[in-house]
Amino acid sequence: MKSFIVAISGASGSIYGVRLIEELLRSADNVYLCVSRQAFSIIKMETGADWSGKTDAAIEKKIRKYYSSGKIKYFGEDNLASPVASGSFITDGMFVVPCSMKTLSGIASGYANNLIERAADVVIKEGRKLILAPREMPFGAIHLENMLKLARIGVTIAPPVPAFYQGPQTLDDAVNFVVGKLLDSAGVKHDLFKRWE
Repeated sequence: MKSFIVAISGASGSIYGVRLIEELLRSADNVYLCVSRQAFSIIKMETGADWSGKTDAAIEKKIRKYYSSGKIKYFGEDNLASPVASGSFITDGMFVVPCSMKTLSGIASGYANNLIERAADVVIKEGRKLILAPREMPFGAIHLENMLKLARIGVTIAPPVPAFYQGPQTLDDAVNFVVGKLLDSAGVKHDLFKRWE
């Protein structure tokens, strides 16, 4: 069994991160979650899930109830003493879904100003799998340069772009395709979409 870090930053597309966690909880031992402050209102707007709370414990309780799972552990973005901030804490990789351009920039520069950026920095330095789903359109030259810089050192850049060859009938079908491609990037088995034959 595997364990992954999932970060949801403050960009539109939180539905992908919320669905990704649901799928990871089916196959992973543990999911370690960090949500940026800006992302809570976006999650509520886009999915209806209200995960906000006054303490990390209160937030974690809501998230565990939402997923009906005790396999998820939440860490606030200011908690730089959390296990995922250390290279000695072993995981199988990290997803940042969606990844705002601010978070992308912080990761690309090694700024490590919050837990999302620090955990990503750790994953890079330890040679583990880092998958970013940058959510912006159109991308500017600075955005593209940051993505290229990260891609050159082995980070997977996976913008949440749906495909239509499998004939999606619902929004869930389109979301599942993107989440399935993210899981493919991490080597996690799933049956979220029909493969091309």
